[in-house]
Amino acid sequence: MTLTHLLPTLRLTMPDPLDRDSWPEFTTATTTDVVVAGVSLIRLAEWCGTPCVHTAAAVVPGTGGKPSDSELAAVVVLRVVGVTPRHGGGLDVRLDGELHLVAALTAQARLIGRASTIRDTQAHVGASVIDLPGDLRVGDLLAVPVRGVARLHDVDPRRRPAAEGETPLGYCGR
Repeated sequence: MTLTHLLPTLRLTMPDPLDRDSWPEFTTATTTDVVVAGVSLIRLAEWCGTPCVHTAAAVVPGTGGKPSDSELAAVVVLRVVGVTPRHGGGLDVRLDGELHLVAALTAQARLIGRASTIRDTQAHVGASVIDLPGDLRVGDLLAVPVRGVARLHDVDPRRRPAAEGETPLGYCGR
């Protein structure tokens, strides 16, 4: 449990800590953004729309962030398109993309684009239950790290090839 989890108002002045082994190389967090190898995920979503994918070298586990020479990791940025309170607590959340075809590390999912001072709640996203701020709303952006490569057509069903062997649209194909 982190300080920002215990006292969510701290998120206004300090970012939630990242598990360095779960994110791609050179990933840093601010109070409202995640930057991967120099690329702001908020800006990436502005440029490419959502869902979008950013891939970089994976981190060698236990090295404090040393990039791997051979392994890749990715981050998927998704937009919240629906939020419904659940009877008994928590939220049902719909996203503009899917995570079931990639090795998403949903425990590391984080809100980007704004800092929330509301305590986390259990957000039911498809088959996953993720701790996210209780004031999650339509239009919010989530960044989710992925082990290995995530292709855009894996997270965006609108971009899946119609037939096997077709080339998917580019990563910023608007």
